[in-house]
Amino acid sequence: MKLSEFEFELPENLIAEFPADQRDESRLMVVHRDTGKIEHKTFKDVIDYFDDGDVMVMNDTKVFPARMYGNKEKTGAKIEVFLLRELNRESLLWDVLVDPARKIRIGNKLYFGEEDELVAEVIDNTTSRGRTLRFLFDGSYEDFKATITKLGQTPLPKYIKRDPVPEDQERYQTIFAENEGAVAAPTAGLHFSKQLMKRLEIKGIEFTPITLHVGLGTFRPVEVEDLTKHKMDSEELYVGEETVKLVNQAKLNKRKVCSIGTTVTRALESSVTVNKELKPFAGWTNKFIFPPYICNIPDAMITNFHTPKSTLLMMISAYCGHDLVMKAYKEAVKEKYRFYSYGDAMLIL
Repeated sequence: MKLSEFEFELPENLIAEFPADQRDESRLMVVHRDTGKIEHKTFKDVIDYFDDGDVMVMNDTKVFPARMYGNKEKTGAKIEVFLLRELNRESLLWDVLVDPARKIRIGNKLYFGEEDELVAEVIDNTTSRGRTLRFLFDGSYEDFKATITKLGQTPLPKYIKRDPVPEDQERYQTIFAENEGAVAAPTAGLHFSKQLMKRLEIKGIEFTPITLHVGLGTFRPVEVEDLTKHKMDSEELYVGEETVKLVNQAKLNKRKVCSIGTTVTRALESSVTVNKELKPFAGWTNKFIFPPYICNIPDAMITNFHTPKSTLLMMISAYCGHDLVMKAYKEAVKEKYRFYSYGDAMLIL
């Protein structure tokens, strides 16, 4: 398929700037792949579509405060530094993006905090905006991370046109976030409240985690019309033995396996045997899912409403069928569903 087939008109006022008042009270569109039926519900109604023995796979990655603001030595110019990934724990080396990047060169130092609590030196250029920083910090690694947490901001996506507020520290994080390493939230999981999870568990639905540390590549635009020429950024992924056991047993017992989000679908499809069973995985994935790919593991998927021409829209088109997804998105716009990270949800069955 071609990039242009994933275009649609999205009014700017449907981009959610803030989350719903309660996690599980966002709206839910239910799309049935077998009949094409579309239903309009509230997210906590998701319980009605699952039964005893079904398995929900969640991404337990935790977002860290990746956006920092520092000042360049001598000139004092304000520089945004977006922490992408830690390269070396002992040397405090990090892969980052800087903005503006034009005057940030190897050897420059950046100072963070009112009293220069943290200093970093630029030691390499990686891309036009990418740099490798070595943080200069006297103290333990735990103190260093605490300083990063103190000075950093919740890395809300750029399409949210406001500054972070204290509420974002909790709400741009799933309630099952555990393993720190993501620079963007696995947003389908944001709709789950503790009360809803408890109700699902009482009904007999099992939850099991994978860990996929979401990178900024999830927002990187596709710039080629021929999708086979697009390359996804690699993201760190862990699929454990217990999750493998639960998922494969559910498949054997003809129970539903539901992926909570595109990150989980990508994780599951990155670790499939030739017999279409899940296997353990520890490493990196750059898997790009787009039509006519057929997903092997999930029988259902929960996802948010995504950007035109995004890799996430392409993935759910592969999962649900392109024509049905575009029909559902047209209806979502008509019914004024809220889009993107803090927006409403879709359940695909």
